[in-house]
Amino acid sequence: MKNFIQKINRIDTFSPYFFLPFVLVLYFFISLFDFSRFEYFDVNRNVFLAVLLGLAAYYAAVYITDKKQWTFPSFGLGFLRGKTIWFLYLLGAIGLVAYLIMLFTGQVGILDESVRRNLDPKLNFLSSFLWFSVIFLLCHQILKEKELTTKKKLTYGGILMVVFVLFILMGYRTPIMVMFFTSFIVFHYIIKRIKLTWFLSVLVILGILFSLFGFIRIISEDPTEKHNSREGPDVELTEEDLDENLKIQRKINATPKWVRALNSEMVTGHIVLSKLIEYTDEHGYMYGRLHSGIFTTVLPGEQLSPRMQVTEMVNSLSVDEGKYITRPGRTTTPTYLGQLYVEAGYIAIIIGFALYGLIIGMLYNQVQRTGIKSYQTVGYAFVTTIFVLSLHTGLLDLVFLLMIAYAIVSTSIEKKPLQNT
Repeated sequence: MKNFIQKINRIDTFSPYFFLPFVLVLYFFISLFDFSRFEYFDVNRNVFLAVLLGLAAYYAAVYITDKKQWTFPSFGLGFLRGKTIWFLYLLGAIGLVAYLIMLFTGQVGILDESVRRNLDPKLNFLSSFLWFSVIFLLCHQILKEKELTTKKKLTYGGILMVVFVLFILMGYRTPIMVMFFTSFIVFHYIIKRIKLTWFLSVLVILGILFSLFGFIRIISEDPTEKHNSREGPDVELTEEDLDENLKIQRKINATPKWVRALNSEMVTGHIVLSKLIEYTDEHGYMYGRLHSGIFTTVLPGEQLSPRMQVTEMVNSLSVDEGKYITRPGRTTTPTYLGQLYVEAGYIAIIIGFALYGLIIGMLYNQVQRTGIKSYQTVGYAFVTTIFVLSLHTGLLDLVFLLMIAYAIVSTSIEKKPLQNT
């Protein structure tokens, strides 16, 4: 047993060959413990062909990129080497001003759903640049240090913790997860290698904490608010259908709420993906219309976001049965698989996951070429984290696409390592 654990711990936890595929497989494996929720929402489309095709396309792209040793070019911007940091300071200042405006106008509230739902979208968008710039600037500074003393570690850790708290107060989990895992991966490569067994332990603890965070947010909702209503669609059901629904609900409620909360996000992701496959069987593919919504949401006037479109799709299949998969007015995370499938089916999944493998593989090659104690490690850690989280959320946020673009371009410009390994 000891030898087995030692072999396991030799695996590079965050390499392209392990981290993303491991999370994808774990996500859908855990989702199988549905506690009768699949039965309640009539999940009848198998999602595992999509999962397997995505994995195969991803691994093929990573393998080819590794063998060819492809990396990103400098995009003809080599003259900016050493100067990209100033852009981070600018982004940080913009993000800080936006966050302070939100704070002083009462738009920050961790448990108040009405506050979270009424955030100024432009300020929310701009405030994201605060945590983004802090991550890159802190890692940049750590890389410049000849000796990372305990005092410096505490100082940098304290700054990061302050930013963590600021965004925890907003009640959104995604920025916290991005900050944590980017820092975690950078720590693994630059400061001290994290054994796989330790990583798995941290993953379990984090999974429980964030699941319970969402659970507490739900049970603390004010039921008198219209957007917190748990009433089903106003449709007439037969006595037989009502009895069947009640029977299944009793089976679901036989499992305590806090237990169901532990894997609720994964089960919901599985249900949504299955329903999106079912939706396209009935209505056809969208051929880019979902992704165009990423960019139209920043246009003036009221625009329908991609996740709201997903909400309408999946709910359209359950409304006649007197059920909402997602409550009206709330967004639905489609998973990266679902996001791709609604556009062009399995072909889109193959292309999308191959693109993930290509990008992550090229960034990892840059890390190997310049040395792990380099700015390239920060870019690789950030992009990998975004891609892994999007397996659940989907990659449908313009701000994340801009951040990924910056990470790729800046790490390609800064190809010269900041210090020797």
